[in-house]
Amino acid sequence: GTVGLMSLPVFGCAPGYDDEVAREPALSLGVAFQLTNILRDVGEDAVQRGRVYLPQEDLRRFGVTEDQIFEQRVDENYVAMMKFEIDRARMYYERARRGVFMLAPESRLPVQSSLDAYGRILDKIEENGYDSLTTRAYVDKWEKLSIIPASWYRTLDISRMLPLPGDTVVPVDKA
Repeated sequence: GTVGLMSLPVFGCAPGYDDEVAREPALSLGVAFQLTNILRDVGEDAVQRGRVYLPQEDLRRFGVTEDQIFEQRVDENYVAMMKFEIDRARMYYERARRGVFMLAPESRLPVQSSLDAYGRILDKIEENGYDSLTTRAYVDKWEKLSIIPASWYRTLDISRMLPLPGDTVVPVDKA
């Protein structure tokens, strides 16, 4: 969450909002990005760095061992854990999305497009059968560029009343 908090003074707040009000969405932004990085890089971190950054509690809960991760064995337990972790990350993305409207208007598009592009990494993990042990999920340059129009729309006030198909309504937080 630190990245989100550190970015807040750079992005600035919209009139009627301040850093205190935008704090929780900013923290959620940082957590969402960090979780996405961890989920995307499970195999790479294990093989290249000898590290597992997934929560030990979750490994135990789903019956996934560090040895299994180091051996890059995807099984139904690993898939169930990844589904759980992806759902958790998406919850943080939703919380962060509320904060986009709290940002200065000129900062909204870069933040929203980052949210959307990073969120697509989770989709790619799913498309890869939840195998983040042997397959790296990534969003290529052209796909990132294709995200920008929808990201731009999501920064407009009208998107709060008329969301894009598949989007949830972003609650209006009082300034």
